[in-house]
Amino acid sequence: MPKPYPREFRDDVVRVAQGRDPGVTVEQIAKDFGVHPMTLFKWLRQAGIDEGVKPGVSVSDSAELREARKRIKLLEQENEVLRRAAAYLSQANLPKRLYPLVNELAADGIPVAVTCRVLNIARQPYYRWLSRPVTDADLAEAYRADALFDAHRDDPEFGYRFLADEARAAGQSMVERTAWKICSHMGWWSAFSRRRRRGKGGKPGPPVHDDLVRRDFTADGPNRLWLADITEHHTGEGKLYLCAIKDVWSNRIVGYSIDSRMKSRLAVNALHNAAARRGEVAGCVLHTDRGSQFRSRKFVHALNQHYVLGSMGRVGAAGDNAAMESFFGLLQNNVLDRRSWSSRQQLRTAIVTWIERTYHRRRRQRSLSRLTPVEYETIMTSPASQAA
Repeated sequence: MPKPYPREFRDDVVRVAQGRDPGVTVEQIAKDFGVHPMTLFKWLRQAGIDEGVKPGVSVSDSAELREARKRIKLLEQENEVLRRAAAYLSQANLPKRLYPLVNELAADGIPVAVTCRVLNIARQPYYRWLSRPVTDADLAEAYRADALFDAHRDDPEFGYRFLADEARAAGQSMVERTAWKICSHMGWWSAFSRRRRRGKGGKPGPPVHDDLVRRDFTADGPNRLWLADITEHHTGEGKLYLCAIKDVWSNRIVGYSIDSRMKSRLAVNALHNAAARRGEVAGCVLHTDRGSQFRSRKFVHALNQHYVLGSMGRVGAAGDNAAMESFFGLLQNNVLDRRSWSSRQQLRTAIVTWIERTYHRRRRQRSLSRLTPVEYETIMTSPASQAA
């Protein structure tokens, strides 16, 4: 069964089809974007239902119903956790180790994640406790953690040094380093602590991946080497940001995401969309610059989720991602700078239309033997070429 199209791609195709010029058919729009006409008709019908023009259950109503059912089930599980926890703690079990309760609730069908979230305890220590018996060191740490927790609950403004003093007064002696370790692991910080932020003039952070490309922008097959970057452009409503991912083998834009804010989710959504449209991408190398969006933990997690290898160039070296910069240069000349854009939606429609209709299916490239990216992929992945 083929994977569904990314939601962002579906919405863009529907917008283009709804705003098509007179004389342009839905079949032509479907051909330009590489989808089946019946699929596009279904998307348009669902869009009419969502807008209230046609009768039926909208996507939002269906999603709200599913979310409501999930929420009801989750609330029932949370209430059961609190009820059992109150009964468990009322028995004066000291130290207050709730891991046996988590185990009992898991046996009754309540997920460990729900129990740990309600009781505000970490899951990893629970699984470590489950895999081996409780040692004397664990028992001593539990007593210390209880003393630190009680002190932190009474005085949230205390840092770990003051908490260690309070724990010693309660009979649990420990050095400040031990107190810091326990507080750091459990996330108990002073209410006055603030995380320092890097200013605009600061240097970019260290790369989270090695440079696996070394300016060798060649690939001997699809989904071997991808390039990604982010560009921005002004509109009458503010800036619009585009994160695009290109397959070096065919120069095709395999995934993109467009948003009004340049957050990590912009890069994450582009990667998810590319993986959804390309299928098996395990082992592919994704080369980027050292922007904070590509160094974020969410983006690294997305790479690991799809088994994609990360690669990063150097700071201030435009040649390390020159192949992606060339695509953005074409987009700048053919779309962004051609006119002024009054709204983000207007510019978004123009970008996706140029990528899917012009760049993919009409613009021939010398590096592809004067074929378009879609023609090149069709020819090079045909059974005849594979047999050859």
